[in-house]
Amino acid sequence: MTDNSSRVSAPPVEVPRRAWQALVVLLLGMFMALLDTTIVNVALPTISTSLNASEATLSWIISGYALAFGLALIPAGKIGDRIGHKWVFFTGLALFTVASFACGLAQNDLQLVIARIVQGLAGGIFVPAVTAFIQLLFPGQVRGKAFAIMGAVIGVSTALGPIAGGLIIEAFGDENGWRGVFWVNLPIGIIGLVAAALLLPGRPENRTVAAKTGIDWIGLVLITAGLVALLVPLIEGQDQGWPVWTYVSIVAGVVLIAVFAVWEVFYTKRRDNPLVPPKLFAHPAFTGGTILALVYFASFTSIFFTISLLWQSGLGNSALSSGIVMLPFAIGSIIASSQSNRLTQRLGRTVLLIGTSFVAISLIWMWLILATTDAADLTNWKLLLPMLIGGLGNGAFIAPNAQFIVATVDRADAGAASGVIATMQRIGSAVGIAVIGSVLFGNLTITGPDTVASGFMHGASIAMSVSAAFGVVALLLVFALPKRVDAPRPMVPSE
Repeated sequence: MTDNSSRVSAPPVEVPRRAWQALVVLLLGMFMALLDTTIVNVALPTISTSLNASEATLSWIISGYALAFGLALIPAGKIGDRIGHKWVFFTGLALFTVASFACGLAQNDLQLVIARIVQGLAGGIFVPAVTAFIQLLFPGQVRGKAFAIMGAVIGVSTALGPIAGGLIIEAFGDENGWRGVFWVNLPIGIIGLVAAALLLPGRPENRTVAAKTGIDWIGLVLITAGLVALLVPLIEGQDQGWPVWTYVSIVAGVVLIAVFAVWEVFYTKRRDNPLVPPKLFAHPAFTGGTILALVYFASFTSIFFTISLLWQSGLGNSALSSGIVMLPFAIGSIIASSQSNRLTQRLGRTVLLIGTSFVAISLIWMWLILATTDAADLTNWKLLLPMLIGGLGNGAFIAPNAQFIVATVDRADAGAASGVIATMQRIGSAVGIAVIGSVLFGNLTITGPDTVASGFMHGASIAMSVSAAFGVVALLLVFALPKRVDAPRPMVPSE
């Protein structure tokens, strides 16, 4: 007689209602942080006019946020492991809300850049707690559903940014509208803070051994100094005419990053908790994967920066019109990201090849349109299809990319690898905007009112060609990753 007892499926795991309530709170914070990565792009031209901001300032508003966000991720996650993620999340969310208020109050470009960097730092503080809480609150078979919901929120928040920013500026006018783009965070932040205090559990029960060790503050200072030394001349160089100090700063940045690498090796021999474990880069595929993360995020995030400035400052259209131009990209991202997990299981690494191919095709197509079309003839209809294709590619790539990169290292190192990848994605966004901004403004030649549109078209086409080059390199780097992953791990599908 056959024993059928082993065939009986396990009873479904019941998750307390409080866990789902906590997830809503966490995703509210995630929504706000990632909305701010794209909503500000359409406000850049009105900020420039209102504050008489320099071209470099516009790059700093986006790059400063992304860089500060990325550099805070790893230490914030480790501090949360040590003291509990609830109050790290609460503190970061509170600082983000205050910084958003300060951004809207800014009376000059320096005040705005400082507040924006603080806002990015705050986002990097509380976002790691979202992933940590999902790991703690949900058992394995339900955890995948929680991460899928988070992926949908990430897709929707980044997709809504441009159109939401356009609607706010359209409703309140240029002067008050760009301030409203930041102040929209205030009610969300206040509701989130109250809900976090009431609904998030306190200190986690299962903290890791690594959480009891120290944080590599010297490593953090070295990598921060190195990246800032590289980023400052990339952003300021064009505006300043590339004086000697810009080249000195770039060399200093490279040296500091090299010193950081040496320090991490030394620190690992003393303590087993470096900021970036050197052993991760013993896997060539992981090294290629981290470069892929940096290059890909440099390519696609710069699209919004270029199109927003061209559409508004160059062609004289409204912020809402700029948001509508980017709407097909958002729709494509939402559609493809909702199917990315299923496609990954069926196609493996091919889904990443499809995603990066679509993005590369989109960028090349937009470059050709900008290079061959007269400014007076450019309409949103001409960009609709390449924008949609780019969005589909982005949605197919974003969710599974980290999963494949993490699969290149040992399972015991998955957590550390995830933190490095998330940081590289943000650094890629910062570097991409810095480079594209420098190229765009460096090729912007305006001799009078009649040449504004044509000047911006020329600058935007050159900038888009650089974005396209990043996209092609990202496509080639996908081949560094494994063809399949044995056991998909829930990952943060970062914007």
